Amino acid sequence: MAQCVQSVQELIPDSFVPCVAALCSDEAERLTRLNHLSFAELLKPFSRLTSEVHMRDPNNQLHVIKNLKIAVSNIVTQPPQPGAIRKLLNDVVSGSQPAEGLVANVITAGDYDLNISATTPWFESYRETFLQSMPASDHEFLNHYLACMLVASSSEAEPVEQFSKLSQEQHRIQHNSDYSYPKWFIPNTLKYYVLLHDVSAGDEQRAESIYEEMKQKYGTQGCYLLKINSRTSNRASDEQIPDPWSQYLQKNSIQNQESYEDGPCTITSNKNSDNNLLSLDGLDNEVKDGLPNNFRAHPLQLEQSSDPSNSIDGPDHLRSASSLHETKKGNTGIIHGACLTLTDHDRIRQFIQEFTFRGLLPHIEKTIRQLNDQLISRKGLSRSLFSATKKWFSGSKVPEKSINDLKNTSGLLYPPEAPELQIRKMADLCFLVQHYDLAYSCYHTAKKDFLNDQAMLYAAGALEMAAVSAFLQPGAPRPYPAHYMDTAIQTYRDICKNMVLAERCVLLSAELLKSQSKYSEAAALLIRLTSEDSDLRSALLLEQAAHCFINMKSPMVRKYAFHMILAGHRFSKAGQKKHALRCYCQAMQVYKGKGWSLAEDHINFTIGRQSYTLRQLDNAVSAFRHILINESKQSAAQQGAFLREYLYVYKNVSQLSPDGPLPQLPLPYINSSATRVFFGHDRRPADGEKQAATHVSLDQEYDSESSQQWRELEEQVVSVVNKGVIPSNFHPTQYCLNSYSDNSRFPLAVVEEPITVEVAFRNPLKVLLFLTDLSLLWKFHPKDFSGKDNEEVKQLVTSEPEMIGAEVISEFLINGEESKVARLKLFPHHIGELHILGVVYNLGTIQGSMTVDGIGALPGCHTGKYSLSMSVRGKQDLEIQGPRLNNTKEEKTSVKYGPDRRLDPIITEEMPLLEESNVILGLFTIIV
Repeated sequence: MAQCVQSVQELIPDSFVPCVAALCSDEAERLTRLNHLSFAELLKPFSRLTSEVHMRDPNNQLHVIKNLKIAVSNIVTQPPQPGAIRKLLNDVVSGSQPAEGLVANVITAGDYDLNISATTPWFESYRETFLQSMPASDHEFLNHYLACMLVASSSEAEPVEQFSKLSQEQHRIQHNSDYSYPKWFIPNTLKYYVLLHDVSAGDEQRAESIYEEMKQKYGTQGCYLLKINSRTSNRASDEQIPDPWSQYLQKNSIQNQESYEDGPCTITSNKNSDNNLLSLDGLDNEVKDGLPNNFRAHPLQLEQSSDPSNSIDGPDHLRSASSLHETKKGNTGIIHGACLTLTDHDRIRQFIQEFTFRGLLPHIEKTIRQLNDQLISRKGLSRSLFSATKKWFSGSKVPEKSINDLKNTSGLLYPPEAPELQIRKMADLCFLVQHYDLAYSCYHTAKKDFLNDQAMLYAAGALEMAAVSAFLQPGAPRPYPAHYMDTAIQTYRDICKNMVLAERCVLLSAELLKSQSKYSEAAALLIRLTSEDSDLRSALLLEQAAHCFINMKSPMVRKYAFHMILAGHRFSKAGQKKHALRCYCQAMQVYKGKGWSLAEDHINFTIGRQSYTLRQLDNAVSAFRHILINESKQSAAQQGAFLREYLYVYKNVSQLSPDGPLPQLPLPYINSSATRVFFGHDRRPADGEKQAATHVSLDQEYDSESSQQWRELEEQVVSVVNKGVIPSNFHPTQYCLNSYSDNSRFPLAVVEEPITVEVAFRNPLKVLLFLTDLSLLWKFHPKDFSGKDNEEVKQLVTSEPEMIGAEVISEFLINGEESKVARLKLFPHHIGELHILGVVYNLGTIQGSMTVDGIGALPGCHTGKYSLSMSVRGKQDLEIQGPRLNNTKEEKTSVKYGPDRRLDPIITEEMPLLEESNVILGLFTIIV
């Protein structure tokens, strides 16, 4: 797995913390809303104790608790819906992306140098949100409420009477059979009375008087006076106060979706007013008997009339993926804690300390002692006597069933007062206060009882927490019982059909295994839980499995890449396009250039698709281009699909900058070294007409012997003219330049005589390529008769036809895997320096046809005969490498190449042309 910010010793205590309910009067909630916060949100940044705390265990030994954290939340009476939790998790993952400019770790494994992100913050955010959003269940008590804060305002007419109403309401919610949610740890829940006082607007003397009355009634350790709002909100801009709430509120979907106004009971939403059914932490404005109805719906409760596409697995999952960004944008201007000063921050922090020291921990310590006494009395009884006792006191238990029936039952098997559950309660309490030794002992005892009764859901829960407790034991810890976790996962998944609990097991066990460098076991565990029921979960687990493979002592690079591909595919199915693209790009580092062409094609194709979806058009074009320039082993149909995707994406890119430079097209291949250049006329006149008096033609192959004979003949003529001496600046005339000719000098071309360039194309695909408007791309430096250079550069063939005329081939078809040449002509009309740069054309395909047989027999085919599906305009450069130099010592000891100037002719003035008449053989005339 990737590196995490928290160690496993920090992660688990932060994931399982004592839960405290909050029930506020309407007036108390109004005071906190002045800061755009609910009461529970107000406490979030201060919910971790800054010092160690101590408590006595049942053996009266002092137990130290470090970094204790509590979770305070408003009471809600409806459990969160699975669809809402899925949407929340999807938003959390999409909202967490790699930081820009983040330096990746370079891992060297064999021939691979991989740039890999060391951390995966999106996975950590997902894991944290997943663990926090798990609904309370009856087989365990880790997230049941241990205490309840009853909060009233000092500005109310009768605060003490209000506390009585709040207490009655809490009792009704806990003990009335109409409410199955939330869950409470024990019947005698700790009630802590909090008097909220507004310093800027309230009467402090009255508040102190009320607090004294509270201490007389509830005891000094059962109540607290919390003073807030030391300044008014209109003075918020006078002093810059830190905002510690933002980092917590962004992790909660409800806070992201809604914001408060400065009214006593007004809640505004970023959603449409018709959908304003959800409320912050379950708060709404209805008041019943003077009490706010702030416990009606869970914050993750979906609307009954909501569209099914709100689910991640629905077709419109992209809406949920983008909602986090939209809600963050809507909440940008909200200032949290506008009425609070740094002194108020200290007061809230001190309140949490006092509540924990004087209220919560003594209550937990007392409860553990009571449960321990029950456990000791149980151990004193014989097994048979205890069985009889259990039978007497558990008459409401479900009747005995066969083992198969019990194994298929994930419902309740025990009533709340069952002795087995009391042991589980004690284990959970010890675990929450980090007493892992005692917790393990209790879990182990409970596990045996549950297995004996074939209560598989309860047994799996005890096995899971027993394994975690054994690992976290201080001193010389027990060996981590991984088989406990394996049994729990299998039971949750296969017998209880509860993937949520199975996923929690996997997340915890993988972290424990990773901390012991058991990456292979962790990877196998993560892969085992991938399934079709959740693409997002599968994607995240596969990605973490890939990191396990790469972090091994001997990195398994190919397994890393393979699982990153699988993760990218599942990210894509979950609507997480950015994460999908990142996974494919990570895997591409392994497959690139290793000869796995089919895998490389698939990755590039997917990268192109994802990049296009994310409007990263340049990356999309580059990815599709890589597919086409490699020697593809795909079928003709697949190659055709790749080509059409490339043309479609590139067409969209070109429309964004229609006046931009022409890009390089990947097809067809051009063999630049095979390019031939012919200077002069190349026509086939009828008998009796004249033609150029030369043996050179583009239709014939190069003949070295014939070329040598003509060179010697020319030297003889020059020698005769110069009285037997060949001038030092003499160079043989070359009408056709190719790879065999001497191309180190600038060739000469004559004004008004054509320059024919033969370009060798090759189609590497099995599908037909259709090129239209094919011509040469050039630039020209004109010169006047005085010999002065004109610096103006003409680069487009169609821009200055009075300088250089160009022939355009309207249609040029190349069959699949065919090599074919095109002869393109330029007609210079002015003297100067010509540089032939490349070819420009429209690249397209023919609709519904992979190949066209007998292209040579179709010289006159038109676009009307074929349905051109799509075409794009682009170019390819003609870059010819000269011969390798091997004359001097330096050239022999290094790799240097000479120039090849066959495409850089100098255009001269008109000259006499030697032509041949076919009427009288052997008769030559000079036409001036």
